[in-house]
Amino acid sequence: MTINHTDTELQATAAPLNRRLGRHGMAGDVLDIRQRNRRVLEEARSAGLIGTTKDTRISARVSSKLREAAKRRAGVTGDSELIELALVKLALEDDFGARLVALKGTLSSDIEFDF
Repeated sequence: MTINHTDTELQATAAPLNRRLGRHGMAGDVLDIRQRNRRVLEEARSAGLIGTTKDTRISARVSSKLREAAKRRAGVTGDSELIELALVKLALEDDFGARLVALKGTLSSDIEFDF
């Protein structure tokens, strides 16, 4: 999958989408999502996860409401784009949350912070 839209093109498509989402005047929301997704895809390409031969086919039945909501949220139009982006995000997901929770209570109570 390749997302090669200019920022101007993204802004032009973001405004109507944000209106549908109830975010009047916030074209940057969808633009930010698409830019973030583009960076995630670039990271996946660098890791060798995408950009090579596509040799697997996935087929699934899901709720049309879920599919459309996910497409809107991701800023993509095609099912293949959506599935690839979702898989990339899962494959690259870090364990920051789990590591943060594991640190609970490890900071000494006598530490002084200078603010």
